[in-house]
Parts: sequence; C-alpha cells; structure tokens
Amino acid sequence: MKKLALAPLALACGLLFAGCSFVGPVAEPDVALPTTWQESGPDGALAAVPSPEWWKGFASTQLDALIADAFSGSPDLRMQGERVVQAELALRVANASLFPTLNLSGNSGWNRSSDGSTVAERKSTSLNLSASYELDLWGRVSSSIASDKASLAATRYDYDGARLSLAASVATTYFQYLAGVERLTIARENLAIAERVLKVVDARYRNGAASALDVSRQNTTVLTQRAQIEPLEVQVRQTRTALDILCGHPPGANALTQQPETTLSKLDIPAIGAGIPSELLLRRPDLAADEARLQAAAANIGVARAELFPSISLSAGGGLANDLLFSLVDPTRTVSITASIVQAIFDAGRRTAAIDSARSRERELVESYRKDILTSLKEVEDALSNAARDAHQEEAQTQILAEAERSLHLAEIRYREGADDLLAVLDAQRTRFSAQDQLAQLRLARLTDAVNLYKALGGGWTVEADNTSSAADAPVVAPEKQQP
Repeated sequence: MKKLALAPLALACGLLFAGCSFVGPVAEPDVALPTTWQESGPDGALAAVPSPEWWKGFASTQLDALIADAFSGSPDLRMQGERVVQAELALRVANASLFPTLNLSGNSGWNRSSDGSTVAERKSTSLNLSASYELDLWGRVSSSIASDKASLAATRYDYDGARLSLAASVATTYFQYLAGVERLTIARENLAIAERVLKVVDARYRNGAASALDVSRQNTTVLTQRAQIEPLEVQVRQTRTALDILCGHPPGANALTQQPETTLSKLDIPAIGAGIPSELLLRRPDLAADEARLQAAAANIGVARAELFPSISLSAGGGLANDLLFSLVDPTRTVSITASIVQAIFDAGRRTAAIDSARSRERELVESYRKDILTSLKEVEDALSNAARDAHQEEAQTQILAEAERSLHLAEIRYREGADDLLAVLDAQRTRFSAQDQLAQLRLARLTDAVNLYKALGGGWTVEADNTSSAADAPVVAPEKQQP
C-alpha cells in the first residue's frame, strides 16, 4: 500500500522535471536558394573565394596601413566592441541566476523608552546569514541564458560586419583619393596641351595665318581647362580628410602620411570567385547575426511560456542574537528553512499576451532574415554584373583613348601645316581630354566593383572561423580596463 501511495508523487515529479524546457525549434525562412549565379563576373568561376585579408589582393602597402590604422582607431568599431562587452556582461548576469543568492546582515542597537513612571532600556546585537534559490523547473532561467548566448553571438557577428564595412569604406575612399589625384594630374596635363596649342594659334595669328576667332576659341579651351582644376583640388583634400575620419583622426591629421605610392592603373584588380549561392549563408556575418537573433527569439518564447507556471523557491537562514551592545557572547541561535510556491491566478491575460508578443517577434525576425537573404543574393549578382560591365568598358575606353591621342597629334600637325582649321584641333582636344578622364573614372569603378563584390561575399568571413575571427578582437573586459 505504501508503494501505491507513493506512485502518484513519483509520477508527478517525473512529469515536473520532464517538462523543464519550453524552447522550441528555431524558425527558418522559406527561401529557395539558386544553385548558380546568373552573372559570372569578369573572371568566371575559376577565381578563388575571398580571404579574410581580402584588401591585400590590391597589392598596396599604403592601403594595408590605412586599414590597420582604421581597425585600431575607428570610433564606429570601438562602439561596436563596447556592445560586445555589454552582451558578455548581460550573459554573465543571466548565468548568475543559476546559483543561490547569499546575504549577510548584522546590526547592533540601543533603545530607551519611558511612559513617565517606568523607564525601559533595550540593547541588541544580531548577525544573520540567508540564502535563497529559485528552482528552474520550467526552464525560465535556462531559456533566458540561451537567449543571452544567442544575443552575444549576434553582437559578435555585428562586430565582424562592422569591421568588414569599415575596411570596405577605407578601401573605397582610398581609391577615390587616388582617382582624384590622377584626374587632377590629367587636368593639369590637358591644360598644358591647351596652352601649347594656344601658342601655336597665337603665332599663326600674328603671321596672318589664323583669325582672331581662332585665338578666342583656343583661349576659351585654356580657361575651361584651368577652371576644372580647382574643384578637383578641393575634392582631393576632402577625400583625404574623409580618410582621417575613418581612421579615427581629426581632419587634417593626415592618416595618409605620404603621397600616393602608386596610381590607379598600377593597382591590382584581384580575381574574385563567388562560389555557390548556398554558401553565402555561412560567409556573411550579417546573415549569421540574423540567425542568432532568431535563436534568441525562440529562447524568449520559452521564457514567456515558463511564466505561466508556478515559481518555486527555497530559502534558508541562520542567525546569532544577544541582548548586549556590540557583543555576541553566549548568543541565541536561530535556523530557518523555507520553501515557497507562487502561482498567478489572474493577470488579465498579461502572460499569454507576452507569449503572443514573443511569437510575433520571432515571425518578424524570420521575415527580416528572409529579406536579408534575398538582398544579399541581389548584391552579389549586381556586383558580378557591374564588375564584368566595367571591365569591358575599361578595355574599350583604353582603345578609345589611344585613338583620341593619335587624332589630337595628327590634328595639331595638320593645323600647323595649314591643312585643317582650328575646329579639328578643338574637337580632337575635347575628345582626348574626355577619354582620358573617363578612363580614370572607369578604373576607379572597377576597383570599387571589386570592393563591393568582396563585401557582398562576406570578405572571407565564415561561421566556422568565428571563434578565431576578428570578432575575438572585440573588448571582453570592463570598459575602464579596455585596451585600444
């Protein structure tokens, strides 16, 4: 009979501990990933996928130094590092909930009271130690810890994403600076050509072989070329200060400490392989962060569901007391053990609404993740098509420039010999000036396309390498002890 009487209790305990977790499976977005890319890019599918130090593919030691400077001094990256610190501390707080809470208190006091005829005096000293612990039977604490772990992972992935974006911004701005310097050089060379032709026209005018209109037209060309120089000079200065800001320096601090070591045409344009679309989910930190946030949302549903069930806590305490002031000689000893259970009977639907809210948040994150996947696929496709287009255009523009330079040379010779009028020279000048500037801009576009493709592909980042990736460089100590 005794065994039969204990059977319901054993069954109840078994059910109690069997249902200690309410974290369900993590929802996944319904996206049919393509098997291949529609665009092949300028280098086809044989190129290697990006490496973690992808910017070294441009073969510029100056760019390498700028990016290293930005990694150590960028305010944006430091702010993201502090978010990693905050997420780690939040996880530490959540983990502390798994352990009992101990409190020690003590007091000593003296009290005197009088009713007019009788005086009462009381002295007391006590020392108490108490401990309390909440039983995590329904998985509320463990679900909360799981949520904080996933949030920490998402924050680290955000750090990696910020690092990738910073490197891409520095590379793009550096290329814009080189393009500005090159276009400024081209403008000055074109001004020198225009001034040289003006001297020829002026000499022919003095000898009666050219008209005043010819002189005026060529003088207009000289003035036009001269007017184009100042805006380019301003653009170069502003791009240089933009590099200062990206590296965490005030404008004018000259993060670019020396003149460009190279030109746009001498920079390597690396061959970049896009891999297959399904690999993109493992190679972009922003998509990994989306997935981690979904894991946190699933754990938060478990936290909300656990709130429906009773809260059970244990507490114990012990103390010493004496009727003396500041003394515990021969004290009175007390010991207490308490178990408590609290179950909400009516909360006007607050807990069920919290569960529904957590589920809605999960559905929102699923759609956000799905949108980011679709956006990332388009970014890669666009980067591949832009790279192929600009590569073909640069090749064609190189041929156009060669013909334009030949035409200008022939036009000047024919003008000196009187075989053509000045209009042919003016037209050849404009064509050559435009072709040269357009070629510099196309070279910049190709370099920018390579950066965009690197960024769209995740810059060599992988989920498997996250434990040893740059995210590990994020601060993991209190901010006041953090090293820059």
